[in-house]
Amino acid sequence: MERMQTYWLALSLLLVCAEASKILVVFPLPSRSHGNLGDGIVRHLLNAGHEVTYITPFVYKNAPPNLRTIDVSSNFDVWPAHLITIKSIIEDPDAFANMNMMAFLVTTIMNHTYENEAVAALLNDSKEHFDAVIVEWIFNEAIGGIATIFDCPLIWMSSVEVHWKLLSLIDQPSNPAYSVDMTSSNQPPLSFTERVSELWTQIQMSVLSYFIFDKMQDETYQKYVVPAITKRGRDAPSFYEMKYNASLILANAYVSTAIPQTMPQSHKYIGGYHVDEVVKPLPEDLKKLIESSKDGVIYFSMGSNLKSKDLPEEIRVSLLKMFGTLKQTVLWKFEANMTDLPRNVHILEWAPQQAILSHPKLAVFITHGGLLSTIESVHFGIPIIGIPVLADQHMNIKKAVRNGFALKVDLSYTMADQLKKAIIEVTSNSKYAQKAKELSYIHHDRPVKPGVELVHWVNHVIKTRGAPHLRSPALHVPFYQKMYLDLAAVLVILFLAGRLLLKKAYAAVFSKSKANKKKTH
Repeated sequence: MERMQTYWLALSLLLVCAEASKILVVFPLPSRSHGNLGDGIVRHLLNAGHEVTYITPFVYKNAPPNLRTIDVSSNFDVWPAHLITIKSIIEDPDAFANMNMMAFLVTTIMNHTYENEAVAALLNDSKEHFDAVIVEWIFNEAIGGIATIFDCPLIWMSSVEVHWKLLSLIDQPSNPAYSVDMTSSNQPPLSFTERVSELWTQIQMSVLSYFIFDKMQDETYQKYVVPAITKRGRDAPSFYEMKYNASLILANAYVSTAIPQTMPQSHKYIGGYHVDEVVKPLPEDLKKLIESSKDGVIYFSMGSNLKSKDLPEEIRVSLLKMFGTLKQTVLWKFEANMTDLPRNVHILEWAPQQAILSHPKLAVFITHGGLLSTIESVHFGIPIIGIPVLADQHMNIKKAVRNGFALKVDLSYTMADQLKKAIIEVTSNSKYAQKAKELSYIHHDRPVKPGVELVHWVNHVIKTRGAPHLRSPALHVPFYQKMYLDLAAVLVILFLAGRLLLKKAYAAVFSKSKANKKKTH
């Protein structure tokens, strides 16, 4: 019996090794939340037995043997973290709402990634090969050229919910009459003005992409990607051929939080894959504090990129004073020491967020509304109060409010009173917690867990050499054919030709009638 068990164990290991692939994962953005998403992908691929190379600014201290990390922490040098603070955004709310600025910033990051010495060595080593490349899409397609260098399938990973710009890479843009841009706070069903606004956004961004952003990215592609392909003895495809050659999009979303809409076969929802399947236990001191809280716990965090310590002093003092009037215990992720604390307020310079959200004593989560935090709150069935600051946070919170498990508080110098009212409403009205639990059921009621689905589709793309059977035929249909402009032209020509024939026939009949009249006279 023992020999038979050893045999089956050895056979299982052989099968795992036989299916193991070499996969390159590229998440170069120097943002901790984006790094968490990349880490989640790497964790699932490693657990499936794959050999992973990981381009990241957050290098592992003790990497497992089947993981190789490529350090791009130098990307922090060109990331304006000092400008992306709560205080700066309060003073200038529109500073980071400018898509032009974001596109230029991300292009700079991607160019810096290509110029990284370790990345350049990897890309220019003709002995290196991969079975698939997974790249985070964030306003830039030129970074996807890495897959073209290695002549293997490209899989985009979307850190935000699906939107028209992303869908245009694998199918066609979604209809702005019932779908919204990733930075929009509009929610379907849309009013007349909202539909016009979403249409204008698509038109404006499409024109800017064609005449400005695509040219910038083509320069990146020609400078860093084409030489590496040529060095391998192949002809490089054009930037546009590369741009629309993705095999799959994996989206950090699910119907529990996303707007339901028609999706192409090459788009897959895997939202929640970053959440630990087995949540790590709370530190003993924090566990004791939470469990001794008679009236429940409030957890307040502005995320990993936006830091509470950057709040203007006036807001910090007013929030602290307000928290002191509450009966609940307040856990505040605050990245610096604070001495003037009320008895019920406790500061956490680092917070084990998933462990806190999973505790039954937690009553409400006050959050900036980042997608990871929103998904985690749904995963654990916790109602939220959102204080959105930038990017997709406004849209995430508006959807959460619409879904019934959240309230929104505007970021301002006078938000303490509004926040207290929201806390009292959410903690005293059971409808928010009930709705959060309903959405949590939807989130978990899937055929397989998101991490399992992630690995399945990556394996599927590799085994089917790019999954061409999933690709939409819309990618090969010119714009004029999609819009039936050729049919419109034919109908116009027929109309004009018919009009001309009618005019000639009328003229002929009229002239004949006129001639007959002359004869009778």
